[in-house]
Amino acid sequence: MDWKALEFFVGKWQGTGSGQPGTGDYERSYEFILNQKFLFVKNQSIYPPQERNPQGETHQDWGIISLDKGRDTFVYRQFHKEGFVNQYMLERISPDNKEFSFISESIENIPSGWRARESYRILSPDEFIETFELAEPGKEFELYTQCHLKKCNP
Repeated sequence: MDWKALEFFVGKWQGTGSGQPGTGDYERSYEFILNQKFLFVKNQSIYPPQERNPQGETHQDWGIISLDKGRDTFVYRQFHKEGFVNQYMLERISPDNKEFSFISESIENIPSGWRARESYRILSPDEFIETFELAEPGKEFELYTQCHLKKCNP
């Protein structure tokens, strides 16, 4: 396992998405930090007031992806402004490195038993789709949001 599979994401991205909070605009960046040992992710999603979310919402999360050499996998720790901390491990990566999924190992500050999954599908050298799913205790995953991001100035 090495970083080549994730180098695609490095840069700034913008796009739109929809899901349970409504339809909104996304801004995301990925950059290697700390001597190229970690991939830092910064995300902001803005959902304006709309019928399904009359107050609107601005969501922010920061994350750090590390390579756990002992387990030979990537670990993604994601910190949300709402206080949630998701720790994911790489669940799957396709042989062509165009599809990835991370599944939660733990989630802080939410009732026990909840699970989360983030999946990425690369469409072209400058665009991808991210799907975020949640599962209540004892239930299957349900779509929470999906966004389509394009690289800024590819």
